[in-house]
Amino acid sequence: MEIVYLAAAIIISVSALATGIGFAMLGGKLLESTARQPELGDQLQTRTFIMAGLLDAVPMIGVGIAMYLIFVVAG
Repeated sequence: MEIVYLAAAIIISVSALATGIGFAMLGGKLLESTARQPELGDQLQTRTFIMAGLLDAVPMIGVGIAMYLIFVVAG
């Protein structure tokens, strides 16, 4: 059963790491695009917030799967 806890920890940590990298890339591209075309700043920011919401769903799904593993499979 300890392997299930390890699997849950790996799922959560990898999803958190991937989300952090994704947010860093998204923010960097927003700054780069806004610096190139400042007149599109509002549109780019709106689309960035939409993408950030979609990107934030990845660790939530990972936590849900990890909780399933911990409470149903290992329980």
